[in-house]
Amino acid sequence: MLLCPVCHKPLVDDERGAACAGGHRFDRAREGYLYLLRSSKSGDSMGDPKSQARSRRDFLNRGYYAPLRDAMVELVREQVSGRATSANGPMTLLDICCGEGYYTSAMGAVPGVDAYGFDLGKEMVRLAAKRGDATYFVANMKDIPVADGAFDMVTELFAPFNEREFARVLAPEGSLYTVVPGARHLFGLKEVLYDTPYLNDEKLPQTTELELIGTQRVTASITLQTQADIEAVFQMTPYYYRTRLPTKSAWQTWKPFRPISTSSSPSTVTANTYQIGTGLFWQVYLGKRKGPTAEMRDRPF
Repeated sequence: MLLCPVCHKPLVDDERGAACAGGHRFDRAREGYLYLLRSSKSGDSMGDPKSQARSRRDFLNRGYYAPLRDAMVELVREQVSGRATSANGPMTLLDICCGEGYYTSAMGAVPGVDAYGFDLGKEMVRLAAKRGDATYFVANMKDIPVADGAFDMVTELFAPFNEREFARVLAPEGSLYTVVPGARHLFGLKEVLYDTPYLNDEKLPQTTELELIGTQRVTASITLQTQADIEAVFQMTPYYYRTRLPTKSAWQTWKPFRPISTSSSPSTVTANTYQIGTGLFWQVYLGKRKGPTAEMRDRPF
């Protein structure tokens, strides 16, 4: 299933980690994941910083995005139940850019699933491995170290779209689920951030090797109750990188996080004076490899 990132020969598990016939060895971390990046640069300096990874984990653990998690779990269950009775072994699933494993572990916990997840950030994968219910590894989505056609189901939530690699790792009859923000996703947050808030562009991923089979919309409403939660969800979005701050340490005085009720001393403001209500909207796209599955184009999901 997993390949050596150096020579692309199959990796075989052993007591310490995994090794290939070419003599390349990869130790397994204490948390159970493998580091499969070719770069000599430390994984700690790639991907999201440790503080952001932990902030994201804590935010997701509070259940704000549970509707999307539950929707993905239901899609996995449907895929498992719809498999041919002649299929051998569990359904293989790969979660691309899995982050800290919030969605991966939930999908991997479905009976009959053999789940894998990877991310570029070492801290993200370390946190994901602690959740369990999947095999985790650090890797780059530009060259995913897995065998061709290895996965019956591939998921990518809010990750860049790499059609060449996605089509390569997908089994001939496999399904790819791509999740993107809907037009009004987090619009309430945008109304605080920007003088002229804008809608997201629900554009389809551009691809010639995969074809769209269907779409599904997932929606919910939340109220962000604390400054920490507002900051966490903000840092999880592209808005964080597109918005200029006076300084990165100016959260307390910057407009979006100014307390609703003012106080002469910011240190006396309690967490629950920060609130933003917003809607959550996601588009889930189901894709198949072009070829034998073309007749399934109109099948709903």
